[in-house]
Amino acid sequence: MDRQNTMCGNAVAASSKPWAIHITTAISDLHRQPSRKTYGATSSTGRHAMRITSAIKGTMVGFALLGMMPAPQALAAQHLRVTGNFPVEHSISKAMEVFKQEVEKNTKGELVIDLFPNMMLGGAQENVDQARNGTTFGTMLSVAYLSRVVPEFEAISLPFIFDSREKAYGVVDGKVGKILDEKMAAKGFKGLGFGELGFRNVTNNVRPIAELKDFKDLKIRLQPNQVHLDTFRALGANPVSMDISEVYSALQQGVLDGQENPYDSIATRRFNEVQKYISGSRHLFDFAVFVANKRTFDKLSPENQDIVLKAANAAMQWQRNQSATQAMKWKDELIKRGMQYTEITSDARKEMQKATLPVIEKVKKNIDPQVIDAVLSEVGA
Repeated sequence: MDRQNTMCGNAVAASSKPWAIHITTAISDLHRQPSRKTYGATSSTGRHAMRITSAIKGTMVGFALLGMMPAPQALAAQHLRVTGNFPVEHSISKAMEVFKQEVEKNTKGELVIDLFPNMMLGGAQENVDQARNGTTFGTMLSVAYLSRVVPEFEAISLPFIFDSREKAYGVVDGKVGKILDEKMAAKGFKGLGFGELGFRNVTNNVRPIAELKDFKDLKIRLQPNQVHLDTFRALGANPVSMDISEVYSALQQGVLDGQENPYDSIATRRFNEVQKYISGSRHLFDFAVFVANKRTFDKLSPENQDIVLKAANAAMQWQRNQSATQAMKWKDELIKRGMQYTEITSDARKEMQKATLPVIEKVKKNIDPQVIDAVLSEVGA
């Protein structure tokens, strides 16, 4: 009776674990085998059944210790790691979550997206290197960090060429975007889409910036993009290239006078705690880009490639909408937190734009001028 109760218990437990049903059945069959007494020695058939039973029971104990046996589809799941360097509350980090949800839902778990936002796997430049060498599947970040590998990105980082986000989108969603996709592919990347970091605005601790002369000799942190650095030199500042992970402490310790970023990045990175003045300079429009390792992407099935592309598009479109609707909210939040805001007049902006025109001519010497001409043609400059 005890043996029957035990076997019933096994069967009940197995009902929730399909992999265990066959094992339980096998043990039950073996127990029903007629025993052959041989007076003093167990028969060969009996010994064989005992060995099988013992092995199967041992296997089941192992499964019990490890937890339920993974389902076949779980064993086949492919994990893709996606990195980012923005705080978890930033729209880029939220877009990573949208991408994850879309991919896992539409592949029914065949692809699993593991997310690493907020510099969990290193800074932006490290994330670029990881995606390029295949350590990770991809990353979402500013195009500035890709310009060292794909210098043509400097063509969409020119100062004062965009007066609206709609014009900026028109560039990357059209001919220029296709050119950049080709350039990325040649360097081992698969372009998955463009998002928005938005207009960059300058902050500092020395004085309000209202016109060109106010930039004079300020030590301003810039992204590692030559166009950005040359722009601030042309404005009269003393630009410093520095990874974003070091900026807060550098501002806090007075190593830097200021920095420049979109409003949401200034707020989510809490730079308002170590900066007093903010100006609506809108000197550059900063794009986000979602890039993947091309080899890894190409190895996906055609069906999964299509799902990944559609999920990436959905994520970046969602991010654009979030960034556009939240930009002014973040500006107001920074003022509420105590920053002193200065608007830049149209005349002052024209003066700044004129001062930075040589930057465009310099870029034409470093990359294919046709790419720059295509950008300028698109925006009507």
